[in-house]
Amino acid sequence: METAGNPYPSSPLQQTVRKGTGWKIFFGIILGLSIIVNLVLFIALIAIGAEILIGTDTSEYFIEKVIEDGPGSSKIVVIKIEDIINNDLADEVASQIKAAKNDKNVKALIFKTITPGGEDSASDRIYDAISRFKKETGKPAVAFMQTIATSGGFYTSAACDKIIAEPTAITGSIGVIMGHFVIQDLLEMKLGIKPVIVKSGPKKDWPTSFEPVTEEQLAYLRETLIMPAYERFVGIVAKSRKDKLTIEQIRVLADGSVYNAQQALDNKLIDEIGYMEEAVASAKSLAKITNAKVVEYNKPFSLQDWLGAKSGKSFLHFDRNTLYELTTPRLMYLWDAGLNF
Repeated sequence: METAGNPYPSSPLQQTVRKGTGWKIFFGIILGLSIIVNLVLFIALIAIGAEILIGTDTSEYFIEKVIEDGPGSSKIVVIKIEDIINNDLADEVASQIKAAKNDKNVKALIFKTITPGGEDSASDRIYDAISRFKKETGKPAVAFMQTIATSGGFYTSAACDKIIAEPTAITGSIGVIMGHFVIQDLLEMKLGIKPVIVKSGPKKDWPTSFEPVTEEQLAYLRETLIMPAYERFVGIVAKSRKDKLTIEQIRVLADGSVYNAQQALDNKLIDEIGYMEEAVASAKSLAKITNAKVVEYNKPFSLQDWLGAKSGKSFLHFDRNTLYELTTPRLMYLWDAGLNF
């Protein structure tokens, strides 16, 4: 029987084929989703099993990425100090140093440094971790500056036995910087909000974001915070370069200036210009070995990292801690390079 508008009606066989095709598509989708879900669960089970085997804290376990092949009984570990130096980076570097210290086959460390610097306390923690490694193991450490290793990056490098910089690297910027936002006009004139501050003494909130900074406050901050941090930085450099520079020469160089590799070498702030090959050769020489396997540490797969649960914060997360970080001035061993706080 013909249907309206269709002079060629479908046969029962064609109708059956179309119905069968629809079910095949439906079951295909279900099968595809099932495979994806099972794959995700399989990966999760592997991750959970790995964490059960090695402990839930994987911070001290790393996978070795081979950079240069050699005997496993003599290893040189390359540890990265990259991006802004903060507490998270300091923890990461300290964990890698601890892992290297626990490996009897490690003969030397190379610190591949690509950073403009960062927080003074975090920089000092990395410096201390490198110094402790050298003291407790008697094994050498080499700093390899690549691209940029200024301020806190130079501070951490000063803990090493030798400093090598690529020909195009920028270093120096020995000094301290601190800054904060003054939002008084924004709050009072634009938003009509007037903060009320109750404090036990006049210096309790110096400097504050709710009123302009006075000359008295600047002098107080410079004497109390800036200069002690600066003197510590100068002292660290003086200890590192004691056979090459006097404290007076270091003070002349420590005015915040940055130096290219050749200038840094001429001013005896670094020991050599070269590439990773030279850094590896120096590490072998200092460790008194001729052959070595050169490796980098990478984090193992972590279920918490994969799910984003470790940090507990999203990109748009904003709370009182974030507000505190944005409005509270901090001492920085950082080459600011015009990027204001």
